[in-house]
Amino acid sequence: MVDSAGPEQSGEQPPPVQGPARYARPALIAGAVLAVVCLALLVIIFFLDTFNATVYSVGGNNIQDNTQEAQDIRGLYSGARAGGIALLVASLLVVLASSVVLYRARNRGNASDGGEDVGFDDLGR
Repeated sequence: MVDSAGPEQSGEQPPPVQGPARYARPALIAGAVLAVVCLALLVIIFFLDTFNATVYSVGGNNIQDNTQEAQDIRGLYSGARAGGIALLVASLLVVLASSVVLYRARNRGNASDGGEDVGFDDLGR
């Protein structure tokens, strides 16, 4: 006797999802993870920029000066910032596209329920 808390296996498996919906869920997960990583990268860059400006200003200098050193400090993380923003936008576009694909394919391939609609009152019976 095997006890299981999960649903019983009926032996029938729903048909596999076809087309772009097959890759939408992994793309959604990857896009969301990449968006979180990019946000963390941008926050770290913000704090490093602030720290560098503070350290530069301690000596009596202004970070907004037109000196080469101040310009170098201001542009130190510009490439990483631009790359982080570009990857953030790309990952959000992937999340949006995969969400649309999953939403459109939500009822396809789910023929195992028989098509019967169950109301809220019927759930308690």
